[in-house]
Amino acid sequence: MDDSLLEQSAVALRRLIGSRRLSPVELMQACIARIERLNPAINAIAATDFERALDAARRAEAQVMHGESLGLLHGLPLGVKDLQDTAGLLTTYGNVRLRANVPKADNGLVARLRAAGAIVTAKTNVPDMGAGANTRNNVWGATGNPFDTTRNAGGSSGGSAAALAVDMLPIATGSDTGGSLRIPAALCGVVGLRPSPGLVANDARPLGWSAISVLGPMGRTVDDVALQLAASVGHDPRDPLSYPVDGGAFWPLPGIDLSTVRVGYTEDFGLCIVDPEIRRVFRHRVEMLRPLLASCEPVDLGLGDADRAFDVLRAEAFVAAFADTYRDAPETLGPNVRANVEMAAAITLADRAWAHLEQTRVARRFAQAFERFDLIIAPTTPVTPFPWTELYAQQIDGQAMRNYYHWLALTYVVTLATNPALSLPCGSDEHGMPFGLQMIGRLRGDAELLRIAAEVERAFAATAEGARTRPDLSRLATPNEALRSIVTHPPGAAAADAGPGMTAV
Repeated sequence: MDDSLLEQSAVALRRLIGSRRLSPVELMQACIARIERLNPAINAIAATDFERALDAARRAEAQVMHGESLGLLHGLPLGVKDLQDTAGLLTTYGNVRLRANVPKADNGLVARLRAAGAIVTAKTNVPDMGAGANTRNNVWGATGNPFDTTRNAGGSSGGSAAALAVDMLPIATGSDTGGSLRIPAALCGVVGLRPSPGLVANDARPLGWSAISVLGPMGRTVDDVALQLAASVGHDPRDPLSYPVDGGAFWPLPGIDLSTVRVGYTEDFGLCIVDPEIRRVFRHRVEMLRPLLASCEPVDLGLGDADRAFDVLRAEAFVAAFADTYRDAPETLGPNVRANVEMAAAITLADRAWAHLEQTRVARRFAQAFERFDLIIAPTTPVTPFPWTELYAQQIDGQAMRNYYHWLALTYVVTLATNPALSLPCGSDEHGMPFGLQMIGRLRGDAELLRIAAEVERAFAATAEGARTRPDLSRLATPNEALRSIVTHPPGAAAADAGPGMTAV
């Protein structure tokens, strides 16, 4: 199989399938071969479902040949984040208590993507219960960064980002609370979109009215993300934030003239700790963009104590999700989850009221800024990828982090505002690792954000410094046994119980 096939975008692959120039079976076989060849080096893939995926690819091929109506994602292999239930396919959440959990039904997003023709092929690795931005757990092990497997791939959608970076799959799902879509996308050199709340329904969110946790698409290009988003949106009565949306608003994406776009930029939102090297790279990207835009000015958002507000709202969400498990079986929860639940013990009702008021102030400050700007940009991450053996970045620019997620402040301040935000790969940092530009749009202005991001992507692609970088696949020929070294085995078991028809890759 010619590896160049897998390097083509999801949009290009879908067009080839629709025009009968590519068989879904051929594409699936190529993806499976790529997973089997490269996954031992990066450990991005958890459970696989190759047999059923090949059966689905054969059915997809027959539908093409019979001239049937085809969905937006028809025949495209899909990676599903291991926090999202998949019918008949192991879903562990990276948690030892759930290492044999095989759901009977898909969650709402997976069901919607299947209905659009996507073929669930594999689960992608996550931190334990999705807590943290370093993808490692005691069920599957750690995911290494495809550009340097000794470093972390980000999280919690790290498996999805790493798999996309090496073209194992053309599309993958993610989710984002404090940056879980944007950070791994930035560290692995792919695109991740945190949509406006309610745009992609989430039927599994414990706090149905909370806007800080969302589901969203990941891909290798902005167009790929827009295509998947168009197939993801829509009302689900199980999610009170969701609403009816026409996917045609997101695909196909119309162009936009960058010379009409007004951009505000910030290195740190006035409160985030950012490494000087990342600041230098970001400034350079701003200068590359400036001549293309109507205006490009610094923005001062005056966000107050956003750190503390996020502490409280995050702890509230973790208590809602994990308080019972923490009480009955705390040993089954990883240290990050336990830390959040324990933080909640010191939080009062007055604290919660203050945090919601502070979040509202943050949202209004962003809304005020968007009266002057069409887009706000910032770095996505404050540091280059650190070793995956370090649970989190404990220091940045000589300053100690308050907790395991404080280093994510560049993304979680945007979470508080609830504006849509996208991480766009644009070249490398000073260590030769991918650099991600965080692009923030108006609340519910996701389509406009994608249009602008697609044009910026095209502009950067024409330059040596700003084009998306790709990992050297020849460096991934040797399995990295260290990534699996943290797996713990219960008595009488060898690894995650993949179940019938499923393999632990």
